[in-house]
Amino acid sequence: MTATPGATPTIVLVGHGMVGQRFLEALAERGLTATHRVVVLCEEPRPAYDRVRLTSYFSGRTAEELSVTDMGFITAHGIELHVGDPAVTVDREARKVTARSGLVVGYDVLVLATGSSPFVPPVPNRDAAGCFVYRTIEDLLAIEEYARTGAATGAVVGGGLLGLEAAGALKGLGLASHIVEFAPRLMPVQVDEGGGAALLRTVEEMGLSVHTGVGTQEIVVGEDGAVTGMRLSDGSELATDMVVFSAGVRPRDQLARDCGLTVGERGGVTVDEQCRTVSDPRVFAIGECAQAADGRVYGLVAPGYEQAETAAAAIAGDEAAFTGADLSTKLKLLGVDVASFGDAHGTAEGCLDVVYSDSRAGLYKKLVIGRDGTLLGGILVGDAEAYGTLRALTGSVPPVSPESLVLPAGAGQEARLGPSALPDEAVICSCHNVTKGAVRGAVTEHRCTTVPEVQKCTRAGTGCGSCVKVLGQLVTAELEASGVAVDKGLCGCFARTREELYEIVLALRLTSYRELLDRYGREGARGGDGCEVCKPAVASIIASLAPAIGASGYVLDGEQAALQDSNDHFLANLQRNGSYSVVPRIPGGEIAPEKLIVIGEVARDFGLYTKITGGQRIDMFGARVEQLPLIWARLVDAGFESGHAYGKSLRTVKSCVGRTWCRYGVQDSVRMAIDLELRYRGLRSPHKLKSAVSGCARECAEARSKDFGVIATSGGWNLYVGGNGGATPRHADLLAQDLSDAELVRLIDRFLMFYIRTADRLERTATWLERIPGGLDHVRDVVVHDSLGICDELEALMRAHVAHYRDEWAATVDDPEKLARFVSFVNAPDTPDPVVAFVPERDQIKPDLQLLSIGMRPADDVLEGSAQR
Repeated sequence: MTATPGATPTIVLVGHGMVGQRFLEALAERGLTATHRVVVLCEEPRPAYDRVRLTSYFSGRTAEELSVTDMGFITAHGIELHVGDPAVTVDREARKVTARSGLVVGYDVLVLATGSSPFVPPVPNRDAAGCFVYRTIEDLLAIEEYARTGAATGAVVGGGLLGLEAAGALKGLGLASHIVEFAPRLMPVQVDEGGGAALLRTVEEMGLSVHTGVGTQEIVVGEDGAVTGMRLSDGSELATDMVVFSAGVRPRDQLARDCGLTVGERGGVTVDEQCRTVSDPRVFAIGECAQAADGRVYGLVAPGYEQAETAAAAIAGDEAAFTGADLSTKLKLLGVDVASFGDAHGTAEGCLDVVYSDSRAGLYKKLVIGRDGTLLGGILVGDAEAYGTLRALTGSVPPVSPESLVLPAGAGQEARLGPSALPDEAVICSCHNVTKGAVRGAVTEHRCTTVPEVQKCTRAGTGCGSCVKVLGQLVTAELEASGVAVDKGLCGCFARTREELYEIVLALRLTSYRELLDRYGREGARGGDGCEVCKPAVASIIASLAPAIGASGYVLDGEQAALQDSNDHFLANLQRNGSYSVVPRIPGGEIAPEKLIVIGEVARDFGLYTKITGGQRIDMFGARVEQLPLIWARLVDAGFESGHAYGKSLRTVKSCVGRTWCRYGVQDSVRMAIDLELRYRGLRSPHKLKSAVSGCARECAEARSKDFGVIATSGGWNLYVGGNGGATPRHADLLAQDLSDAELVRLIDRFLMFYIRTADRLERTATWLERIPGGLDHVRDVVVHDSLGICDELEALMRAHVAHYRDEWAATVDDPEKLARFVSFVNAPDTPDPVVAFVPERDQIKPDLQLLSIGMRPADDVLEGSAQR
């Protein structure tokens, strides 16, 4: 089949990786997709995906979540995308490209974005069973499949960026992992000897074995031809079941060579400053397959993006040039922050180093300073918090001394480098070359008021994400400088945030909303009644801290009762017709037949509608408010307790059957789910909490859609946090892996109490994790590494909660005074609400919707003193 260009000029893009996708977006931004036919030949079986975050596949991120391709964009711009169909020949004279499928496409402009291929050292048996490269999703799938065949040990050839990620992936698969690096240190391109030593120490503490200064001489295989070990250049042998080659990449330029384009001595299609090949003005090359005008082949995504934009501009007839790029990088490898920027190795004449090193803490910070005080570059290992600001300051003289920029807090004069310290021309986002001035313009000229709005306007922070924190600081600073009041208060009654109010309540042991409002409310709110925002928020704070501050743990005691949301008023969920639902707790979804019978009998005797919930328990609908204590009494007598379906607290901990019954299970997920649900039941929090425990990586309990989810591994448990399966789904992120039972519980204790301490009102963990400064990395530092020194306090607060827990249903049915509130009308306690009526449906009941549709009830039938809310 042949496709020939007609009157509409045709642009053919060969390759569809991250750089290729950015090129398509740049074409669209310049209107070229409206005037040109655009055809894309993609070798891989899927559209462009985020290769930078490839390793996150092993922490549960799916191939779809890694995608950077919006198929709606492809369709809207009429782009012809052919996946799994790479170009195999180019006829430059006829201006035609032939794909593997036989498709022939004529072109007016050809753009090569074929990327790079992994370099595999020419050692014997490098193609043996058990040898892999680490480059694509298909590579990862193959590694994962082989690891599950019984491999116990894996070795990675290469200690650079991808090598360390590959080693972390093998460790995540449960393999003992080795790293073999020919250079004398890890990450030799990015870090110097001091940074390499700090990185080595931290990596080895994680249980990985590192072999530097040695090369691979031979892959040793067994009689079946599969890998059994490696022979190294120092004569030693390393026993291993699989080998992953991650020793660098080489430009994929064979297609260019075959059609006669000029390539560099060490590979890469030679291009000029417009990314046009020096051999053919109709052919461009961008990304890792191109040797830029400065003679370099760039292996980072940010320079590739800039080349893509340059090529699109040249095709559109606009002025643009790519003469070189910033090679700054910030990564988290094996949980360790590593960053380098500018002249990291100090090659400039006469430059000086300012170094801070703490081997115990695994910290290494080096700044390279010119003789005139100019910041030339630097290396950060173990703590890259200042990377965004330091990178933006590179090329200028910092407003504070270099020493204060590397010393930790408390070790010297604190350096206060806020956004105001950066010049407008400072590049905030190197992926998309967005300056501070552009960010300021998004706020002042385009009226953006949030980080997402600025990201949409400028593309800043949508690449690697390392600039998002500085971006947030800039947006806030610019809003404040523009006179926009950034009121961070909880509501009109309190100028303080929920987090600040939590700290006040805890520190001063305040048990009264009234006292808190009168002492710390806004001046105009003191002495008032508060509002519907702060009353339940403060009630939640007091309830979550009740054991620690000496408050009653029962939410309907005294003043607390008047602060609660509608559901908490009656310890049940209010439904649309004024009836309530009753959900008893069924820990882990496990229930004995006798208890199932009790639920059935209660539902039958009270005429309730029953439904199995997504949280593995049974919901009973249609209870009148005066029936609630009677129903609870029956359930409590049978050993049930409140499931807290009505409260901002733990709902359920789902589970699969685990290794007890399932042939794939590796841990007892039911036991763990029950233990966790009984530990955290009744824990009041800023929003509802959901959890699940899966007994293996097949993930039948859907743990990664929960606020905290647990997935069993052969070595213990992996803990995921910040998931959400609601209106805005989000997969949870891996917080820690291969935990023992005790380690898992300890980290969940800390995580939940830190969330309760710092989250905003009605903020789910998913939103909180994305909002909190530093995100997952900060939470991990606090919860796992105790960076703030508060973990003992967090654990103590959770122990107090567990020790003082009491079922709210039992507390109610045992107290006649508490029972008095459960009436429809306070002035007619024996009168049922006439609107709570039902009609039959499918052998059960449903609300009488016709009664609801006629306005609930005539106005003259309304009884004064209604308790309905």
